[in-house]
Amino acid sequence: MAPATKQHFLASIEKAHSSQLRRFLSARLRNAAADVPDLVQEIYLRVLRLKDHEAIRNPQAYLYTIAAHVLHQYTLRRAVEPATMEASLAPDPAEEADIEQRIEAMERALEAHSPRAYAVLVMYRCEGLTLKQIGERLGVSDVMARKYLERAMKYCDQFLDRDQPSADRKEGRKP
Repeated sequence: MAPATKQHFLASIEKAHSSQLRRFLSARLRNAAADVPDLVQEIYLRVLRLKDHEAIRNPQAYLYTIAAHVLHQYTLRRAVEPATMEASLAPDPAEEADIEQRIEAMERALEAHSPRAYAVLVMYRCEGLTLKQIGERLGVSDVMARKYLERAMKYCDQFLDRDQPSADRKEGRKP
């Protein structure tokens, strides 16, 4: 088969189905939409590798069959990659233990400093309650609940600044 006829066939398929194919892939790759152009290119390369494009009776169906195969292979690759990436990005256990100890120390210090501020922070961050719901639970207004939350956040920031090693403080970094 002459390369010109293959290219013409590919150009006609691309012109007729390109936007639909991109939507098809985008709908199935909501969290990886940036990979759609690469997958489209792979699909068209597979079409270009066909030996006998004239034997295809329904180019659109054939294109979507190839797209389904490419998506399947992509999904399999992605399923394997995160496991290997997670292993390489796993934090140091000593660092994790240190972070946990610092968080626990901050929680104890905040609870000792202001039990209400601590309670509001826990209800807001951990339980997902609104300031109005927190105010109702504590018997205070939502404005007062907001003040407790602000106090807790300010205390946490100060605690972290105080707890930072001096080299980090000089460079403006937080752990």
